[in-house]
Amino acid sequence: MSPTTLPAGPEHGHVTFLGAGPGDPGLLTLRAVEALANADVLVAGHEVLDVVRAHARAGVAIVNTDPGSSADLSADPAPGTGTPQLTVVDGTSTTVGAPAERDAAHLVMEAARGGRRVVRAVSGDPGLDTYAAEEMLACAAAGVPFEVVPGIAAAVGVPAYAGVPLRDAQGADVRFVDARTASDRCWTEVGASDGTVVVSASLDSVAAAAGELVSAGRKPDTPMTVTVAGTTTRQRTWSATLGTIAQTLKQAKVLPSPDGGRPVIAVVGERSATAQRDQLSWFESKPLFGWKVLVPRTKEQAVSLSDQLRSYGAVPHEVPTIAVEPPRTPQQMERAVKGLVTGRYEWIAFTSVNAVKAVREKFEEYGLDARAFAGIKVAAVGEQTAKALIAFGVKPDLVPSGEQSAAGLLEDWPPYDPVFDPIDRVFLPRADIATETLVAGLIELGWEVDDVTAYRTVRASPPPAETREAIKGGGFDAVLFTSSSTVRNLVGIAGKPHNVTVIACIGPATAKTAEEHGLRVDVMAPEPSVLKLAEALADFGARRRAAAVEAGDPVTRPSERRPGARRRRSTT
Repeated sequence: MSPTTLPAGPEHGHVTFLGAGPGDPGLLTLRAVEALANADVLVAGHEVLDVVRAHARAGVAIVNTDPGSSADLSADPAPGTGTPQLTVVDGTSTTVGAPAERDAAHLVMEAARGGRRVVRAVSGDPGLDTYAAEEMLACAAAGVPFEVVPGIAAAVGVPAYAGVPLRDAQGADVRFVDARTASDRCWTEVGASDGTVVVSASLDSVAAAAGELVSAGRKPDTPMTVTVAGTTTRQRTWSATLGTIAQTLKQAKVLPSPDGGRPVIAVVGERSATAQRDQLSWFESKPLFGWKVLVPRTKEQAVSLSDQLRSYGAVPHEVPTIAVEPPRTPQQMERAVKGLVTGRYEWIAFTSVNAVKAVREKFEEYGLDARAFAGIKVAAVGEQTAKALIAFGVKPDLVPSGEQSAAGLLEDWPPYDPVFDPIDRVFLPRADIATETLVAGLIELGWEVDDVTAYRTVRASPPPAETREAIKGGGFDAVLFTSSSTVRNLVGIAGKPHNVTVIACIGPATAKTAEEHGLRVDVMAPEPSVLKLAEALADFGARRRAAAVEAGDPVTRPSERRPGARRRRSTT
């Protein structure tokens, strides 16, 4: 292959300087995700790593640039320098520490040796990063090819998430100032302007920055907003004026971080729409904003539910309560799969994602694929099960048009007709604890059913001690129960949720089990669907927020109730 067709030579490698944005992983660009997926080495500080790590491929070597990070055994100091040298270990992620941020340029150069593709990720945008330009110059001097993938700068992204547009219809001038490095001349220039000023600061310096603007000529009653942890579910914004912001933060008991470096973005100006923030604050007014929601399901089942909760502003915490294991006697499953291939069945019905997984694994064990379903009608109990089948390469013939349950499946299931159905048998791979509703209903419709245990459900191991303490101590704002077994298993492995925690159940049977365990049920899904359950919790959160606003009370999460607040279990 000609050298001109290679993005990087074998000696020098290639470096991508990538902007990770202000904190929300959803703000990464498509080009950033592509670069991360192809990286051999990822260089970043821990906060940035939290944003980008999920998009990196398995086996990427990770270099942590934070001062004081401990070095992995795969990194040896260069003789006489004390700077870690990078060794990429194929198939595993390796974390290598750096003594200080200023050594990042050296680490980037070392990582690029041997033709490696390096992603150097920085917060916000590389063009506004203090050190990125120096690292680019080092690459240029050494002949290492590099590219820049822009990111959303915090000074732009955070005000957008805080509901503070920086310009109005009159096109006000916008100035950007870093309070930590601004000179007296800079303050004088922005103070003389009547435009909007976006100040990057820390909690230690934001009040002083307000004072600098007043000294430079801005009126003390000029509106000002201050946002901490912008674009994340920890975001919080205060509205005040240049003259009152120090007192506002003091009254709110907003404390600087121990190192004084907790970043904030402040927006100052008459024309920056700070006065309309109550109407424009779309992010912090999400119905479950900042709520820590416990999702007690298997990890595979929790993914879609957690994604939906995030869309409402919640912070889902997945705690598996059920572990899935193969059946104790696999012969029955083996016979059924062979019968499926040889034409024993007219239908196969899947009642869970786990059932799809169990059959798929058995297929792979025999060297089969989705083509083995040719000529067989396939039913799925609901949308998630149908998606698992489609991922397997099988499009289900029947998905309930109404309730996504065994009862809903029976509503749409056709009765056996000897004229049109050459075979009268249904293969039903299920859990060992499945109910008999579907089997009885199919028999009543004239079908013969091979009810086969495809997998066993057992109680999962207890979660970490800190999670158990949060469950019992009121550290979670809500918990979603998707079955009676999740109630029993969660209480069994972690203890009973605190009485300030909002309890949401997928249906009456689950709610009854929760109440039998002494829990008050606050939310019930209108139909047995995890989608509807999450929607119902969001509606509950929205009503709770609206009631607080109408009463003139601060909007708080359930876990923020005063110590000692108790709730009585509902008797209705």
